[in-house]
Amino acid sequence: MSVITYKCPNCGGGLEFDPEAQNYKCDYCLSEFTQEELDEAQKAESAEQIVTETGPEGESESRTVLYTCPSCGAEIVTDETTAASFCYYCHNPVVLAGRMTGGYHPDFVIPFAIDRDKAVEIFTQWIGKKKYVPNAFFSKDQIEKISGVYFPYWLYSCQVDGDMEAEGTKIKTWVMGNIRYTETQKYQVDRSGQMKVEHVTRNALKKANKQLVEGVLPFEMKGLKDFSLGYLSGFIAENRDMNSKDFEADVNTEIRQYAQSSLKNQVVGYDSLNVRSCRINVDDESWKYALMPVWTLTYRDQAKNKIYYFACNGQTGKICGELPADKGKLAVLFAKVFFPILAVLLIAGYFI
Repeated sequence: MSVITYKCPNCGGGLEFDPEAQNYKCDYCLSEFTQEELDEAQKAESAEQIVTETGPEGESESRTVLYTCPSCGAEIVTDETTAASFCYYCHNPVVLAGRMTGGYHPDFVIPFAIDRDKAVEIFTQWIGKKKYVPNAFFSKDQIEKISGVYFPYWLYSCQVDGDMEAEGTKIKTWVMGNIRYTETQKYQVDRSGQMKVEHVTRNALKKANKQLVEGVLPFEMKGLKDFSLGYLSGFIAENRDMNSKDFEADVNTEIRQYAQSSLKNQVVGYDSLNVRSCRINVDDESWKYALMPVWTLTYRDQAKNKIYYFACNGQTGKICGELPADKGKLAVLFAKVFFPILAVLLIAGYFI
């Protein structure tokens, strides 16, 4: 499997995708390149070719976890789903190109729109409102571990046609003298419609924390771009290990229930509605594979042997997280509340 680094044609330094500028930057000579310029440079057959490939041939794509950095020759160790990472020795970003081929080649990517500094700012503001979190969770060393990760998702789209036959009931009551009258009117109700469903999103990585990768949803799908390996440079990327068929039954049921609910919601003005029949047809189904940007920070509580996390949508800035509680800070809070109340009760009891 090949290992790819994107190098600056001016100085040979590692190129990284810059979320703020939406282009590629070299931290050494400060050169910038657009996606089009990067594509053109890749096509050029010269000594300054941006893409360098190394790696023994004939490796098993699904099993190999050891690679050679094309910049310094150091060994890079990853698990089976990691598709982009960093060399721990020369710190150059590397892309494991062989893991993005064939059926594992993403159709789309949403590039990072929030850079690392902004992600740290969002985290700092968020954690500042949490009073009883251990200091270690937001220490300087901990914050430096915040990572930009492309997580894999399946996107489902389809066309839905439906029609519904129902009976609507209107009930009217009134009183004349000592007699209460009730009038019941029944109506034949028909509804039909078409609905285009686009980009129903499902997490495609088994090992991912479900709350983390789903808690940052939704992404703005107008930001989808055709996939290019260059977007991964400078970030960590995970490849999918789940197939679309794993979600087909659940998504189909969800779409049908939503379509039926939408038809029923079109009916107003009745006291009750009895659905006699409802036909939902789902056509033009398609599944697309996409990588989406997420800033993540994790913290292991050694005492509980539990991992807590912070996640920030790398496009919209939406955040989610599960935070540990500092027992010492909670004890101080308890003391501040309990002992003053106890003192008031004791004084009140003394004078009663």
